[in-house]
Amino acid sequence: MAEKVTNYQCPSCTGPLHFVGNSGKLECEYCGTSYEVAQIEEIYKKQEEEAIKALNDEQEKGSEGEWDFESGESDWAVEEGLVAYNCPSCGAELICDEHTVATNCPYCDNPTVVSGKVSGILKPDYIIPFKYDKKAAVEALKNHYKGKKLLPKAFTEDNHIEEVKGVYVPFWLFNGEADAQAIYKTTRSFTHRQGNYEVVTTQHFTVKRRGNIPFEKVPVDASSKMPDEYMDSIEPYDYNELKPFSTAYLPGYFADKYDVNSDESIKRAETRIEQTALECLRGTVTGYLTCVTVGKNVNIKRNKAEYALLPVWVLCTKWNGQNYLFTMNGQTGKLVGDLPINWKKFWAYFFAIAIPLMVILAVVMLFI
Repeated sequence: MAEKVTNYQCPSCTGPLHFVGNSGKLECEYCGTSYEVAQIEEIYKKQEEEAIKALNDEQEKGSEGEWDFESGESDWAVEEGLVAYNCPSCGAELICDEHTVATNCPYCDNPTVVSGKVSGILKPDYIIPFKYDKKAAVEALKNHYKGKKLLPKAFTEDNHIEEVKGVYVPFWLFNGEADAQAIYKTTRSFTHRQGNYEVVTTQHFTVKRRGNIPFEKVPVDASSKMPDEYMDSIEPYDYNELKPFSTAYLPGYFADKYDVNSDESIKRAETRIEQTALECLRGTVTGYLTCVTVGKNVNIKRNKAEYALLPVWVLCTKWNGQNYLFTMNGQTGKLVGDLPINWKKFWAYFFAIAIPLMVILAVVMLFI
């Protein structure tokens, strides 16, 4: 069964529409007209109903005879793991990863949404729209590079930074409750004088803590392509800005559906819940010189898991055969990423500083 593919086009001039975080609207880059998300949803809902009606009418009419094709003209095979779609704007065939939800046509550059990938049980519950645009992401990367003299030149070139992409990353949001308990061995010490001696007295205590902690929307990224440590590092997201999911937020960005299901994500979620619960208990044990955990237990009561798309700016690059990834929270602007060192520059700086110091030291030694 063919997937449904949608291009969001301007009702005024048919130009491509892009969601703009600053305005919270879909804007046309040609005529400048802007539209509310709900307005575009209503327009496309009517268009879809009319298209289905027209298709049904056409099928009722039927056709006479059949076209005779040579066997060599059958559909060309698509590599396993890839899927072919047709761009609604120019008709070009798009070859996408099987998990792709939103992309751009390589011929007409119209943003394309494969809405069949986000329907039914695959439809996300929520989405947080991008607040930081590409210009802001590029500026943040430039600031991240600024002042780092040992950074390879390739990382500071503007044409490279411009390759940053906005991606809606799939996340599972887990809700639940943790009943946690822990036992600690603690000490307190105080000093007093007894004659000519200073006496240190150490008191030993056993401290017990127990608490019930509710958890709401604990995030676990559901994309195997995104390293977990990077997605954890750009948290938190402000859930007050969660919106009911709509494909109208996707134009202008890339998006994937999950390829790590909720069952596979449970262990990570529960590990995060357990660690946080125990940290909360440990935070209540104060006023002691030392504190050592000697026992702990956390029981987690599971509630529902929700599916959401969260905004991330991504730049992936290679240098000297190694991959370097930079990710930025598309809502808050928090950025993380590893930077390589240009060792030629490093040694040049090292000898430029070390040799003069050695000469100065040698001169000083002559006069001692």
